[in-house]
Amino acid sequence: MKPPAWPPAIILAIGALLATVGVQAQRTLPLRAPLGTSVPASLEGYQSRDMELSAEEQEVVGASDYLARIYAPRDSSGSGARYFTIYVGYYQRQGRGKTIHSPKNCLPGAGWEPLTSSVTTLPTPSGPVPVNRYLIQKGQDQALVLYWYQGRGRIVANEYRVKWNLLRDAALRRRSDEALVRVVVPIRRGTLESLAFEQATRIAQQLITSVGNALPPG
Repeated sequence: MKPPAWPPAIILAIGALLATVGVQAQRTLPLRAPLGTSVPASLEGYQSRDMELSAEEQEVVGASDYLARIYAPRDSSGSGARYFTIYVGYYQRQGRGKTIHSPKNCLPGAGWEPLTSSVTTLPTPSGPVPVNRYLIQKGQDQALVLYWYQGRGRIVANEYRVKWNLLRDAALRRRSDEALVRVVVPIRRGTLESLAFEQATRIAQQLITSVGNALPPG
């Protein structure tokens, strides 16, 4: 059964109306703490190294602040991934030309082909939260991706709901602050996707808490 075509149309129509009402009056909300100190430098026994986006990449992304890290194990033993990466892009205020870019668009642009996609639920100390789960491939390489949108007291996976919440909060709460959080765990050849998912889940659970500590209160 084909999904109804009305959600995008309604969101666009309401967005055009709300944009004239609330976007210009939005508040700009800085982080409560730097992402680089809120997110642990060591996760899963892996040590991190910060990566810097180029000036061109930062211009395209348009984030107010970001954290891009690669985590590698202290030694080569163990059955986990050889490395994994995290990315957090925070927007104090979203507006024309400065909105969160969905990984659904960015990953194919970087040469990655999505093989499967779904929404999964992760348990956290604050209760279950939905996140997007992707299996992607580039050449012979595969990776497991988890990503979600976090901010204004919510964690959301559904892209339409993200847009609706953004438009409503911009108009009614004068807020559009939000973060995109992404975890990428490469899959070793000969290993199961489920092992990468288990590792990505543990990483995501820690990130949800640490990123939440840096974001403005909901």
